[in-house]
Amino acid sequence: MPHVSDILSAVDISKFTNLQVLAKQVVEGFCSGLHRSPHKGFSVEFKEHRQYVPGDDIRNIDWKLFGKTDRLFIREYEEETNLRCTILLDSSGSMSYSGSRSNGNTKHDYAVRTAACLSYLMLQQQDSVGLVTFDKKVRKYIPPRARPKHMRVIIDELQQQKPEFETELGNVFHEMVVKLHRRGLLIIISDLFGNVDQLMKSLAHFRHANHEIIIFQIWDPDELDFPFRKWTQFKSLEMMNEQHLIDPAQIRQAYLYKLKEFQEQLANGCSRHRISLVPLLTNQPYADSLATYLALRRKSK
Repeated sequence: MPHVSDILSAVDISKFTNLQVLAKQVVEGFCSGLHRSPHKGFSVEFKEHRQYVPGDDIRNIDWKLFGKTDRLFIREYEEETNLRCTILLDSSGSMSYSGSRSNGNTKHDYAVRTAACLSYLMLQQQDSVGLVTFDKKVRKYIPPRARPKHMRVIIDELQQQKPEFETELGNVFHEMVVKLHRRGLLIIISDLFGNVDQLMKSLAHFRHANHEIIIFQIWDPDELDFPFRKWTQFKSLEMMNEQHLIDPAQIRQAYLYKLKEFQEQLANGCSRHRISLVPLLTNQPYADSLATYLALRRKSK
């Protein structure tokens, strides 16, 4: 299989300003790469079919598909097959960071484009997808729909997003549990910066409501290796009056230690609650999220 970075990279596609065009280019390029792959057992499956098993009503067999594949498949009704997914997009201030290796994209730019690509893929598969945007509170809730025209609704909301304000993920997610009363798949796209204990309590609340959860944690490469060498002015992206002139050499080891501690807390908490935690860097191809999403969906079946 060609690596997703060979299909469409973040640099290749940075020229697109229209989110729907970008999503279409990423998804179609990615799916074409899968179909060209010589490897078997990993492809985009249409959700309206499943393999025939003895006892199924033969009136529901797709004989045209049988003629092409020599395998029996059953047509299923939309309500039986559709996945119900809600994407929760973090638009808080910390998502506005952009480092020297992210091609001019902020973490929020990357998150918005990832959300658009995932939405396009799901609607192509006739799944239902909805969107929640939030910072310190829920800003918009678009319930899941499976109609192709629903993509325009999601795109319009994504294009309006601007990262600002503080956030406390735990409070926001507790608020959403009540609104997301039907169980389904939740895809959280966020840097997850905040109190880990409160976050885990809210995620446990989602899991108690029988939601499946995938978290795409967005990182700028600077945040992982702290490359700063000269005296640098660090400004808070959520508390605008807070800034400090710092010699990075004096704090680098302490920063990396705290980072590792934060990552381990998140990984352990997610593992405990059976939540998929997937790191994404802002210089990765957008198609990486699609590959991960499909692999996790196949694993969960």
